[in-house]
Amino acid sequence: MISPEYGLEALLARQQADLLERQHQIERSRDAAATLIARFAHLHGTREHPHVEHLIGVEAVRTRLAELVEHVREELSALSPGGAQTEENLEAAKPLDERLLERGVRLRTLYVDSVRSHPPSVEYARWLNARGGQTRTVAALPLRMIITDRTSALVPANPERSEEGAVLLRGPGTVAALCVLFDHLWVTGTPLMESVPVDGEDLGRQEREVLKLLAQGLTDEAVALRLGVSLRTTRRISAKLMERLGAKSRFHAGLRVGELGLL
Repeated sequence: MISPEYGLEALLARQQADLLERQHQIERSRDAAATLIARFAHLHGTREHPHVEHLIGVEAVRTRLAELVEHVREELSALSPGGAQTEENLEAAKPLDERLLERGVRLRTLYVDSVRSHPPSVEYARWLNARGGQTRTVAALPLRMIITDRTSALVPANPERSEEGAVLLRGPGTVAALCVLFDHLWVTGTPLMESVPVDGEDLGRQEREVLKLLAQGLTDEAVALRLGVSLRTTRRISAKLMERLGAKSRFHAGLRVGELGLL
């Protein structure tokens, strides 16, 4: 007879393995998305590339986005990095969101965990959920993206410089790959109205993401951008993690992370 303790340990080990595999899938999807964007961002809609439209300037992006939203029929999925929006922007988005939901459009938005400390964002999520919309958060997002009816995807030409415009992709294979990216992130996200879980090391999801990004060699500025938090917050989290690890430098912290198996 198998003891309850052994059975529980085996169950937890299996769940941990499944979670690790999902994380690896997400990383592969992120890499694929970055490759696709780098490949298509410099192209304009031509006979050779009829499924690519390069939008130059903020006004061009806004105009095309308004057209896409006006014609969406079934689903709109969005990645919204960069932290909390202003209360004015959230209020301005409500009429459009309400029209989409009244038309029966499935509306899903992924934010970064940092918006949870912004009361207007939490109130907006509560308002949206009450009308059938769905909001979740993850520790970090790779880029801003809007997918309509799983047939068109609007992504920045340069994720780090939004003023360079955006790229509208309609190629079936390209959009399908970006849908996979969104779906993987969505599965790992936590509904905004629920608490973010911590792991067995008492590390929050945001702290673990900081560890991972620092281990990849990203600067504090790049980490802050991914997490949608201020540079000061990123450095505070980093300092706290180094203290917990007993590390005197980032190199030493990387060694400690490996020794403890935190990633």
